[in-house]
Amino acid sequence: MEETLKRIRSVADYQFGKGIGTVLFPGNVEIFHSHRTGRIRYIYLNGKRLATLRPTDGLFSLSIAGARRIVESRCSVKYIVIVQNEVSDVIAEGGDVFAVHVVKADSDIRPKDEVIVVDENGKVLAVGKAVLSGEEMKFFKRGVAVKVRRGCSEQS
Repeated sequence: MEETLKRIRSVADYQFGKGIGTVLFPGNVEIFHSHRTGRIRYIYLNGKRLATLRPTDGLFSLSIAGARRIVESRCSVKYIVIVQNEVSDVIAEGGDVFAVHVVKADSDIRPKDEVIVVDENGKVLAVGKAVLSGEEMKFFKRGVAVKVRRGCSEQS
């Protein structure tokens, strides 16, 4: 178990920034493996899914609970997209983020990166996949910036 925990923490550190692995995955997480392949698949804490390890690229897809743990830790977090408060309800319900509504985006974001969408007050609204780079999100005024996978108002 200790070796597996070390492994998932190092993936999270690589994907989201140094120190995030320990914040996201405390020692009492439950790790579920695929019955078919035996690979790590889901990570739960107190019955809530924090993340899914994608078999395609070996990186995490975050749940809303996982995103909240990261944002609330106040660590130096990469891959955050801040949107206007006016559109927060639509995004929380699973609507995609359009570039025109992006207030700030981490400059390290590249297309296809896992991102956390927050409002101007820092409240987690959604998790999804970047369509544009962080720089493009700030400068473009048209098009989808983040393809939202799950909003915080949707059923988990």
